[in-house]
Amino acid sequence: MKVKDGFIVKKVVDDYVVVPVGDNFVDFSSIINLNETGAFLWKCLENDVTEDELADMLAKEYEADISEVKGDTSAFVESLKNAGLIED
Repeated sequence: MKVKDGFIVKKVVDDYVVVPVGDNFVDFSSIINLNETGAFLWKCLENDVTEDELADMLAKEYEADISEVKGDTSAFVESLKNAGLIED
């Protein structure tokens, strides 16, 4: 899975905002805020990765146990899918 074309992340003060660009620009329902962890995962999703690979990258980046991040990673991926921001 990976981020669909037409969306970018912009840093605004201490937050990150997913912004539609191009033809998606009129679809403001796709604008979401991300924290630093979400922005890290978004960056990882710019390449084609599996959910397990994503959880592994997150665990390594934040020196966390994989079992601690799997649930959060799954919830993050699900929220992006529901918003129509990633594709399989």
